[in-house]
Amino acid sequence: MKNHLKNIAFLAAFLLGTGLAGAHGFKVGDLEIGHPYSRAMLPGAKVGGGYLKIVNPGKTDDRLVSVSSDRAASVQIHEMSMDGTVMKMRELPQGIPVPAGDTVELKPGGYHLMFMNVSQPFKEGEMVKAVLNFEKAGPVEVEFAVGPAGGDTHAGHGHKEHKK
Repeated sequence: MKNHLKNIAFLAAFLLGTGLAGAHGFKVGDLEIGHPYSRAMLPGAKVGGGYLKIVNPGKTDDRLVSVSSDRAASVQIHEMSMDGTVMKMRELPQGIPVPAGDTVELKPGGYHLMFMNVSQPFKEGEMVKAVLNFEKAGPVEVEFAVGPAGGDTHAGHGHKEHKK
């Protein structure tokens, strides 16, 4: 009976783990891109944010060098930081390094994507397609799940702090 319960527990954990990873994850080369998401935009808004996690379990450093989407005239890679009480946001034209054996998280308050001159504001419940271009791994098509305008759709999902 104990072995039977162990097998059921193992199978449930396996299915849950693979279901969540496969439900909204993408892969290119060694890189794993997890849970791209955005927030709904107000009608008439022209700028939207994009967030995701990049895991590099490989032995080679890589770099997110550019992003494109047919929903925006351009997609910029940004970093937000605090200098005392002053919030600073800057574009990162050289992209974001993705060190071997590390995880980089794009999230509110840190690294993030800015969809510029959006043709139609993102609506809650839709998926926004984009292409992430990595220096070594190459391009990968992803979809950003659009959540509510007022909050992080992935809060509380145990994501690690973003690392530089």
